[in-house]
Amino acid sequence: MTSPNDIDTLRRDGLREVATIGAGHAATALSQLTNRRIMISVPHVHRVRYGEVPQMVSAFGDHVAVVAMRILGDLTGRALLTFGEYDATRLCDLILRRPAGPPRALGELEQSGLKEVGNIVCSAYLTALSNFMGMMLLPSVPALTIGPTAQAIASMADPLEEASDLVFCVDTAFRAEGTENPLTGAFLLMPDQASVRAILEAIRID
Repeated sequence: MTSPNDIDTLRRDGLREVATIGAGHAATALSQLTNRRIMISVPHVHRVRYGEVPQMVSAFGDHVAVVAMRILGDLTGRALLTFGEYDATRLCDLILRRPAGPPRALGELEQSGLKEVGNIVCSAYLTALSNFMGMMLLPSVPALTIGPTAQAIASMADPLEEASDLVFCVDTAFRAEGTENPLTGAFLLMPDQASVRAILEAIRID
């Protein structure tokens, strides 16, 4: 008989498979955008409670960039891509094809670039999940918030999601060809309560 712990392990394995496929698609698209080979590793997929999200994101520093997209279609909720301020600056330098520089204020051009990266990465993960579940998932236009970690996360808060105990977090590391240090961030899948059951049912033992 399969134990609940075994089921949780298999669900995590299923999510890791989905995340790996999504990361591969995102890496290909970002490589085309930057004209450099981009590799994305998916070292860990885990589940956290909604209330734990601010503390988890604070691991990226006191200031973060958060790209958020609404999920529309057969499931609803939000998808977030988060980076610390320093890695957000490095990412902008990469996609704008300019030499790496120190952390600085991100202007309109940089913010547009971050939204495009968020759109690429979130869409890649959602497409992989959509194909896995056989459901239609559509991302909205991305929104960007840059600022102190607690304020940035609070600005993205949705009362419909606060009761949910299911937030999937994909730790994501970007590495550009010719660079030593990866850019680390996290992709967060935050379904509303009505969509939680559908996801857990899809990632099940046959």
